[in-house]
Amino acid sequence: MSISIRLSRGGAKKRPYYRIVVANSRSPRDGKYLEQIGTYNPLLAKDSADRVKLVEDRARYWLGVGAQPTDRVARFLDAAGIKERAARNNPKKGEPGEKAKERAEERAAKIAEAEEAARAAEEEAKAAAAAPAPAEEAPAEEAPAAEEAAAEEAPAEEAAAEEQAEG
Repeated sequence: MSISIRLSRGGAKKRPYYRIVVANSRSPRDGKYLEQIGTYNPLLAKDSADRVKLVEDRARYWLGVGAQPTDRVARFLDAAGIKERAARNNPKKGEPGEKAKERAEERAAKIAEAEEAARAAEEEAKAAAAAPAPAEEAPAEEAPAAEEAAAEEAPAEEAAAEEQAEG
């Protein structure tokens, strides 16, 4: 028979209250237990003395007999100075999942494409500005804007010509 020191839930719905009990590890969570050695009320403030109450000598006895505390109870025992608990380290805790990584890569690729397009447009604008402009057109700064406007109008004219050809 293996013995565990664990929490047994009581209280009302949405108002949890736990007993710290010593029980057979195979018995149900809120079922039969050997002894109650403390209480835990998670609704109280973390610095409250009544949040976790333990009968230290009984806890030490059951640990000496070989009872295994659950992780949460081990934290309580460590805080009370009854049993030292080794700190755990989970290096992957803050790491995003697979799908989140894929989304981040796609987002980075889109940003890179947009930057390349912006650079290409900038270079074209510089090349257009460097070319000698006829006297009739606006100054070199406004020339790229005029070219863009003409480029936007051209597809509209082509679409209108196609509609007339069809009709």
